[in-house]
Amino acid sequence: MENYELIPLSENALIIKFGEQITPEVHQRVRQVSTYFMEQRIEGMIEVVPAYTTVTVYYDPLLLLKNTSGNDLPFEMVCAVLRNILASLEYTDTVEGNEVVIPVCYGEEFGPDLEEVARRNQLTPEEVIDIHTNGHYLVYMIGFAPGFAYLGGMSEKIATPRKDSPRLRIPAGSVGIAGMQTGVYPIESPGGWQLIGRTPLQLFRPDHPQPSLLQVGDRVRFQAITKEEYRKFQEENNGDSRHS
Repeated sequence: MENYELIPLSENALIIKFGEQITPEVHQRVRQVSTYFMEQRIEGMIEVVPAYTTVTVYYDPLLLLKNTSGNDLPFEMVCAVLRNILASLEYTDTVEGNEVVIPVCYGEEFGPDLEEVARRNQLTPEEVIDIHTNGHYLVYMIGFAPGFAYLGGMSEKIATPRKDSPRLRIPAGSVGIAGMQTGVYPIESPGGWQLIGRTPLQLFRPDHPQPSLLQVGDRVRFQAITKEEYRKFQEENNGDSRHS
């Protein structure tokens, strides 16, 4: 595997960087490497954290280097170990993630910033909804808050800067836009994204075997629903819209 850079982060962590641009090709490399490290359970490797273009590796230097010898500095020796591992990997197409349909009630109390997003982009609120629901999104990483998925693939036609003054409380399920990104707040939290709607779907389920509904590599579609459908969905269940 070529075209990567090893960057020191701390005395027991480094970053494997696969590029500057967020692309599906780089994303596949990130997924392949992080999946391999997690599945192989390499001695001395504590945790791997995938992101947009990087994989952060946390390790125990003594365990990871116990079978090595030489006069190099510890970081250089760790790099040598990782380069050997990465060199043994053959780049292949990774298996596509699941498709997750997220129902969203747009506008009014559920999406108080929908009008602002429309105004900034010289569109009607209906056009914003149409563009947002016709997008095909990829989960690049999970972070910020438990179950919060960073999605790629939003149209620049509805890109909108974050709010100047973040809200102190954003309800769980709120769907927002920040710059070229869109995402869903899985839990109640502060935040500065422009809120355009809300889903009744529970994205973070702490008691579930897989707490985060969305996983890296999943494909996401948003589906517009009415207030009545929102209430009905909420009353009936917080079910799973995941499809193989």
